[in-house]
Amino acid sequence: MSVDKPIGVFDSGFGGLTVVSSLVEQLPNEDLVYLGDTARAPYGPRPIAQVREFALQGLDFLMDQGVKALVIACNSASSAAIRDARERYPVPVTEVVLPAASRAVAATRNGNVGVIATQSTVSSGSYDEAFAVARHIRLTKQAAPRFVEFVEAGITGGPELLAVAEEYLAPIQAAQCDTLILGCTHYPLLTGVISYVLGNSVTLVSSSDACAQSTYGRLTQMSLLHHHPREATRRFFTTGDPGDFQGIGRRLVGGFVADVTTVDLA
Repeated sequence: MSVDKPIGVFDSGFGGLTVVSSLVEQLPNEDLVYLGDTARAPYGPRPIAQVREFALQGLDFLMDQGVKALVIACNSASSAAIRDARERYPVPVTEVVLPAASRAVAATRNGNVGVIATQSTVSSGSYDEAFAVARHIRLTKQAAPRFVEFVEAGITGGPELLAVAEEYLAPIQAAQCDTLILGCTHYPLLTGVISYVLGNSVTLVSSSDACAQSTYGRLTQMSLLHHHPREATRRFFTTGDPGDFQGIGRRLVGGFVADVTTVDLA
């Protein structure tokens, strides 16, 4: 592994761009290669075995780009493929589930932690497993699939979104959770409405920020980070329409999404 190689980031679609945004903020000197499997998104409703198959196809593609590390920037893919990925690839692999769980354990004051995620992530039991060693934690899980639709449509407010948020977050409030994991990388873009419904006393844990921090730590331990300012490159690939990807990407996270190329994983 060479320090001069890029970091590969995989997601089922656009949500992983929030991880890219966190990586750009925390590791500004690193080259990045991003692949969003938008043609087959969303992964949330798909069977775990199919999500695993698709994720490994995407990660294989990123390995072919000569990356020094892999980031699985998708809760569904992390839940389905992290063990296989760490056995399959000779580079460090980071993901979004365990870092977010660790941060939530450190943040909670009353031991009541909530997680909102896609149906696939909730059904996988990955967060139950992540919290297994923290026996004092009482975990409340809630699927919130429509949040993804609102984010990709660019809707972050309004009465319809507020009504959906109140429905999804009611079990979190009933369980008196003082900490909530945003267990899908789309959800950090809805922190405004989520905080409005839950109030300022509930700590929101972004799986995107936690993943980027974990990646920083892992690459620092392996001496694989650039320590001096340099012009970093960012390449973007999608299995869908490159124009759509660039347009939605820029709307979600800003102007660094450019020069998008289409690939066929199948």
